[in-house]
Amino acid sequence: MQTGRVSTPHGRPMTLALVRGQLETADRSPSKAVNKWKVFNDVGETKDVFGIQDRSITVLQALLSFYPSDELCDEDGGLVVFPSNSQLSLRAHGIAGTTLRRHLAALVDAGLIERRDSPNGKRYAHRGRGGEIETAFGFSLAPLLARAAELANLAQQVAAERLRFKRAKEALSLCRRDVRKLISAAMEEGADGDWATIEAMFIGLMARLPRAPRREDVDAVLEEMELLRDEIINRLEIQVKAEKMDVNDNHDERHIQNSKPESFHELEPSSEKEQGEMPSQKPKRIAEPLKAFPLPLVLRACPQIGDYTSRGRIESWRELMAAAVIVRSMLGVSPSAYEEACGVMGPENAAVAVACMLERAEHIKSPGGYLRDLTRKAARGEFGLGPMLMAALRASGGDEKQRA
Repeated sequence: MQTGRVSTPHGRPMTLALVRGQLETADRSPSKAVNKWKVFNDVGETKDVFGIQDRSITVLQALLSFYPSDELCDEDGGLVVFPSNSQLSLRAHGIAGTTLRRHLAALVDAGLIERRDSPNGKRYAHRGRGGEIETAFGFSLAPLLARAAELANLAQQVAAERLRFKRAKEALSLCRRDVRKLISAAMEEGADGDWATIEAMFIGLMARLPRAPRREDVDAVLEEMELLRDEIINRLEIQVKAEKMDVNDNHDERHIQNSKPESFHELEPSSEKEQGEMPSQKPKRIAEPLKAFPLPLVLRACPQIGDYTSRGRIESWRELMAAAVIVRSMLGVSPSAYEEACGVMGPENAAVAVACMLERAEHIKSPGGYLRDLTRKAARGEFGLGPMLMAALRASGGDEKQRA
């Protein structure tokens, strides 16, 4: 038989929260029998909601193991189990006594079990002549039976939320990879745009994520990261379309020039005088990128540019050019000025020029104007990288004479 709707603990203070929990358990309609391990799994799924730890779940598992049946059902015994602390400790994998009491209290406070204390606080049962339990003092599992449906529903919600969180983290991981690789490709291949600023935005977004983010944190960063990815793709798409139009225009121009080959003889001048009067039709010469100096020599002369890479060092020309784009932005050189330098000097040599400028940044009042001046001189054949690079090498103490 039950000892009443409310039972006060022995040697511990009674709280209104305990009264409320016991009354709610008693007032619930008797549930059908439920599998105790199914309810246990639901509690394990929802432990964070109740604010209980894994050790509390272990103690609950030990308590359930003392209930003889796999099915929890409403009966006169009140679903009370009455193991001693030593027995509980053994089945809870040797948990210490003080720790055991703390986690039992946590389960009671969470409303998952109830105390049914005897007059002296001991745990035992009175049995009838037939061996059936008439009255038991210990821990009642009745709340698990009464809340079985609630726990099952809550476990489904927790599982659904966990899945949404997992999907959000996967989406952020993919979006982050897309943005990182797109920025790197744009920098390495010299795409138009202030990619150093865009990269700074990307780094700032990632810095907003705490060490242990919640789903709300991930969702907020993911939303902005997707906007950044869309903006990058939009910029690159515009550039690709522009390049495609340039290619088509050149193709159409060649097609028009070659559409009437017989007209060449008709338009060809018949005298040297006429030939001299014709405007120059020499095609614009596009110089191949020159790598006049070995990369190790460039890096010895200009060691500071290695600080502008993610790894802190440069091992290829592509990495040097990517770092130069960042340095260009940091120095305040406009994209058009750097693009012009790349067109005249070649991307590698333009990157070397920027690396040399970085070494002397404090002495250059207008880096953008300085680079444009170098570009104009290079276009006239009046500038070479050799003296500039050698001066940087001597200033950095990297020449052979100083090392000797």
